[in-house]
Amino acid sequence: MDNKTLSIISYITIVGWLIAFIAGKDKPDRLLRYHLKQSLGVVILSFILPVILGILISVTHIGILGVIGILPLVLMIIGAINAANEVEKPLPLIGKIAEDQFSFIG
Repeated sequence: MDNKTLSIISYITIVGWLIAFIAGKDKPDRLLRYHLKQSLGVVILSFILPVILGILISVTHIGILGVIGILPLVLMIIGAINAANEVEKPLPLIGKIAEDQFSFIG
């Protein structure tokens, strides 16, 4: 697979990220490394966000907060579109943090 395809696949849950990371390990380019960082941020957010929302909803009893739970899905779609267009644009809310925190990727 080429790096553009791997960049898109990296946004499809943790399994897609692992496939892109392992398959692209031999020939990573700047685009793939960038989107691996961004998508790892989305994957981590998708594990942490339900816990935070569960606590907030149980404490505040405001059920509408559950709508925020679709945020990782929205970020995955935006990231996959950016990868398909070969654009290195940070994702809203978490993009800059992911760039800084996941420097081990490349």
